[in-house]
Amino acid sequence: MTPCPLCGAAATRPLPAYSTPPWHLGACLSCGLVRLLDPPPYEALEEDLAWERTSEEKRARGGSTALSGLNRRLRAALGLRAGRRADHRFLQWFGPGRVLDVGCGDRLRTAPPIVPFGIEISRALQARADALMRAQGGECRLGAGAEAVWDFPEAHFDGVILHSSLEHERDPLRLLTGVARALKAGGRAYVRVPNYGSLNRRLIGARWCGFRHPDHVTYFTRATLWAMAERAGLKPRLLNGARLPLDDNIQALLAKP
Repeated sequence: MTPCPLCGAAATRPLPAYSTPPWHLGACLSCGLVRLLDPPPYEALEEDLAWERTSEEKRARGGSTALSGLNRRLRAALGLRAGRRADHRFLQWFGPGRVLDVGCGDRLRTAPPIVPFGIEISRALQARADALMRAQGGECRLGAGAEAVWDFPEAHFDGVILHSSLEHERDPLRLLTGVARALKAGGRAYVRVPNYGSLNRRLIGARWCGFRHPDHVTYFTRATLWAMAERAGLKPRLLNGARLPLDDNIQALLAKP
């Protein structure tokens, strides 16, 4: 068992009600961070446990992912390409320049004048994203975010996108520390992670949409996300504060001083 990525403690409280053997969740007895105690190696997530493959398997078994797939097909039939249009908030937050999307999948979340860069652990998705990004002057690199982010120069990016990606990392603190290093002074990172503190998780338990084994590794509350961001040298600001108790996700901007 690896130490807690936030505080380094080894002692954990098992959470069998939220575990799906062979995957086991636990809460750190020191800082409270909830994480998968036996995550798969990064190499398995490149192909065997790649997100697009496990998503198809989960849809085949039914459940919330199956409903999400039905919703995507309905939107496609209506001409609504959810998740494929550029998010103009990124231009507002980051301005024109270089923006890194960690765990980008095979999509572009930005549009010119932003120059897109990415990191993706799935080989198939990375290849498709790389072609899209190179057409706009950027690139997408293959690898885990916590490792590949260190391959970029210091102070290289105006913004970083961590949209549904930080929870996939075995070492999220190393990723955030690398993000802080790669950001220019005054740059910001957008973070969206499942909200383990949500009322919905408390009410429906193991059926909560945020549980996804084994590719969701770390489960954040506002307190643990804030503690990790500050340890990495980033100043967090909550974006969805008014609805946070009822929201299944936490959304925040992390600023580099």
